[in-house]
Parts: sequence; C-alpha cells; structure tokens
Amino acid sequence: MSDISTYTARIPVRGNVHRVRDVDYYIHEWGDPADPLIVFLHGWGDSGATFQFVVDAMSGPWHVIAPDWRGFGRTLHRAAGYWFPDYLADLDDLLSKYSPTAPVRLVGHSMGGNIGGLYAGAMPERIRAFVNIEGFGLADTRPGEAPSRYREWLQRSRELPGFTRFGSMDALSRHIAGRSPRISPAQARFVAEAWAVEGPDGLVLRADPAHKLPNAVLYRRAEAEACWRHVTAPVLLVAGADSAVFKAIGIRPADGTLPLPFPDSRTRIIEACGHMVHFEAPGPLAGAIEDFLHAAA
Repeated sequence: MSDISTYTARIPVRGNVHRVRDVDYYIHEWGDPADPLIVFLHGWGDSGATFQFVVDAMSGPWHVIAPDWRGFGRTLHRAAGYWFPDYLADLDDLLSKYSPTAPVRLVGHSMGGNIGGLYAGAMPERIRAFVNIEGFGLADTRPGEAPSRYREWLQRSRELPGFTRFGSMDALSRHIAGRSPRISPAQARFVAEAWAVEGPDGLVLRADPAHKLPNAVLYRRAEAEACWRHVTAPVLLVAGADSAVFKAIGIRPADGTLPLPFPDSRTRIIEACGHMVHFEAPGPLAGAIEDFLHAAA
C-alpha cells in the first residue's frame, strides 16, 4: 500500500485521441470547447497530464488542450529516432484540428517551449500569443563536433539506452520530489502516475527509450534565434529564479529581462522555483499566463 496520497484535481480532465501524421496522439483536455483555446506543450520526459496543477489554478474560463508528444506519455510511437522537425509538423497538424483558421494561444515548457518558438517563427500567422516557459534553446555547438557526435549516435544506436528503473510508484514519487523540492507529496504522486505504469516486470516509464539517444544533428543556436526573430505574436518569457537553465545556455536576466531576440517580448521571473515551474509554482505561473493572455487579447 502506498504511503503517499494522490493529488485531487479541481477541474476534471478528458482524454481524446487524434490521428496526427500516422501517430495516435493522446490529448488531455479541460474546460468547455466553447471557451477560448489554450494549447499547452510539455517538455522532454514529461506528459501533458502534469499541467493539471496550472489548469486548476487558473481562474478561467478556458478550453485547454495538452498533447503527449510522440513517444511520451500515452502517445505510443516506436521509432529508430525522433527528429525535431517532426514535432513542428505534429503541432501544425494538431492545430489544424482544433483551430483550423484562427491563430492560437500557445504555452510551452522546456522542449515544448523550444518547439513553440520554432513553430511561431516558421508559421507566425498561426500564433496569437506565446508563453515560453524555460524553452530558451540549448548551448551552441561547433561544426568540429560533428564527427564525434555522429560516432556517438551510431554507437549508442546499436543498443538503445534504458531509462532509470524504479521499484514502485512511491519510489518514483520520492525521486520527483527530490528533483522539485517545492512540489507537495500528493502532486509528486500525481506526476509519477502520469509518467509511469505498473507492468508485469515492475514500473515502466511512459517514454520510448529511443528518446535517450543523442541527436545526430548538432544544435545550431543561430538558426533557432533566426526563427525567434520572425515571431510576430507577443511573447511572455517565464523562468524559475532557481533554474539551472541560465547557466546551461550561458544567459542571465539583465534588469529582469531575458536577452532573447523575440521582437515583442516581456519577462517574468518566478521566485522560489526551479526548471519545473508548473510543478513548483503552478499558482504564480497560472496568474502570469492569464494576465499576459488577457493583455494580449
């Protein structure tokens, strides 16, 4: 029996499945479809389900959808590799189903924020407003790194790496709480149940091990920033004050502003939280999102 209680959602979630580019995409959905739409995009290793805390903290009314990216959560997909352009194409297809003509309000965390930033620059007419939570790109690479990167990718592709194994939901809950110390035990258990499922051989994370492979193609920050410069929607950049993202990519807030080349952006630094802002500070994050979206209306 578990010694950790489970978080009780305030706003009930619905699950839907849509065929998106030959993948059955699982969509978490909250609120009345007649209300204004917000699309939430989760980060690497996460699930759309864990935006529940933010949805519960929003004053609304909103119609919120949050897909599980291919190979994560309940969107099952087996592939030899996952390429970043696929995520943009998946998002484009998904938006065509939920908002075929009107531009959308987009909120992305980490990997989801990076996908959102690239998409908003490539397809600016499809985005009405964009909230980027810790999706500020990666550290730049150098062309000379290409041979070793291809070699690493080839060698590791011979046998897929596995994810860490956890003996129980309680163990995974404690691991999550250790990485995000301000999350409550009940919330950590909720996240654990979104991230994993009990299998015949123990706990199995809802993520394809192929995601553990290094990207064979080097990250070129100048290309990401070129996309960001083409974003026409207003952008809110959100960061956790204690996040390691600043050190990882070599940027720091200057006078409370993040120096990223979005043409129309403003910055919100949320105190007392790290990278997983939606876990540790869902209330302040929900308030920042709603204030921004109302102002951008």
